[in-house]
Amino acid sequence: MLTAVTANAQVATINQNFDNFTAGNTTFPQIGWSAVVASPTNSFPPVPPRMIVAADTNSNNKYIQSYAGNNPTSPSYLITPQIVVPAGDKTLSFAATAVDPYTSPATIQVGVASNPADMSTFVAVGSPVTITGPGTVQNISVPIPASTGSYLVFKFTPTIAHTAIQIDNVVYDTTSVLGISDAAKSKEEIKFAVNSDDTALQFITKKDPRNIQIYSAVGQQVAEGKLSDRKFDISTLQAGVYFILIETAEGTAVKSKFIKK
Repeated sequence: MLTAVTANAQVATINQNFDNFTAGNTTFPQIGWSAVVASPTNSFPPVPPRMIVAADTNSNNKYIQSYAGNNPTSPSYLITPQIVVPAGDKTLSFAATAVDPYTSPATIQVGVASNPADMSTFVAVGSPVTITGPGTVQNISVPIPASTGSYLVFKFTPTIAHTAIQIDNVVYDTTSVLGISDAAKSKEEIKFAVNSDDTALQFITKKDPRNIQIYSAVGQQVAEGKLSDRKFDISTLQAGVYFILIETAEGTAVKSKFIKK
């Protein structure tokens, strides 16, 4: 199912909490945002997938919920307004959680696209993030590299029918990174530093991170992987400043930077 797309002027940044959206099950496009929703299956009862603007009963806080309906595996996509072509100097951050009672793990994959109605143009940025819950809000940050795609996309992929995942507080703006000495302030207590011969990042952490991504100063991903003996290999990187995005064992994201000499 494809929604219609309305042309809008390109925006340089995004700061959207969805509180000014109209709630409902079929409310896209609106305010420059659009959706490409998975098709329903032939399963009975016929419950189609939906991209929903929902609201808390008590606070009236609104958020976007991707509901899988009776399609247990096909992804749905939420697309931002058209942005100025990314130059690699901004980060996309948002809050995500599973919705009770549909709590089977699902993933959110951030990407860029050149056509908001054609997800064959979707290009992934970083790795899919597993969303669990309910009641656990995961704050996710993804550096957006330089790209020709002019739409940011959230790809929601369920694991069973009726999975529901929501996002809120979407911010796309200039990268704000922690210094190495500030990384210890994370509640996950992650510390790291470049070793003496500039070949590896040495970590001190109670639990190994799920994943590590390293980006160049212009936003290009140059390395990704996991720790080996509490170390991350950077021997192939050229000298320079790098940004690092650490997905902790608890599922949150920690941003930092380091210099390889």
